[in-house]
Amino acid sequence: MQPTHRIAHVLLVCLLALFCLGAAPTESLKGLLEPSEIVELGSQTPGIIEEFLVERGDRVKKGQVLVRLQAAVEKATVDLAVAHLEFGKRKVQRNEELYQKQLISIHEKDEMETEVKIAELQLREAMEKLRLRTITSPIDGVIVKRLLSPGEYVGEEPIMTLAGVDPINVEVFVPASWYRRIRKGMQVEVRPEAPLSGVYRAKVTVVDEVIDAASGTFGVRAELPNPDHRVNAGLNCTVRFLP
Repeated sequence: MQPTHRIAHVLLVCLLALFCLGAAPTESLKGLLEPSEIVELGSQTPGIIEEFLVERGDRVKKGQVLVRLQAAVEKATVDLAVAHLEFGKRKVQRNEELYQKQLISIHEKDEMETEVKIAELQLREAMEKLRLRTITSPIDGVIVKRLLSPGEYVGEEPIMTLAGVDPINVEVFVPASWYRRIRKGMQVEVRPEAPLSGVYRAKVTVVDEVIDAASGTFGVRAELPNPDHRVNAGLNCTVRFLP
């Protein structure tokens, strides 16, 4: 074999070896479609539920009001703090002219201004306590379960369960022999089982670094965009890694 042919042959063998090591496996695997987030929603403050503004199965947006607790005491506290603040401001205004005429001391003027600042802080505290009586959604998602009803007491237990379904997580266990061949950013072809149909594209976001010795597999997660909520979490699927 001539030297140039020998070099070409060696290069071809090396390229084929690299391709075989780096190519994505084409065999389909079983996977599971899961919510990207599960939130057990509770309350930062104890109280009695006044009303629910959503029901199981409703789609919600981040920041949307879901539950209101009884807040008569907190509203009265806010009104009282507002009254104290307004009175303090009027008092400062009335005595400003007296101070200019040196009929009251700088110490008395400072006391009145300090009272206004304290009233402002008290109002802020009262408004924050009132805000905690309104429970909002921390994510975009779907109401999966409602655990309490109006009139029930809320303590440390959750009120409802929310699921984030955009994106959907595709969880799959991959044979250990495929390790180092699956990388973050790889494209994945996902085929959900009935009642869904069609083929969807996802992207690998997590590749476990630890292989499970008992099963001889490692976990991989792919992220499937689901802005129109067409794909349902909880279904089985088949997964194929694309080169």
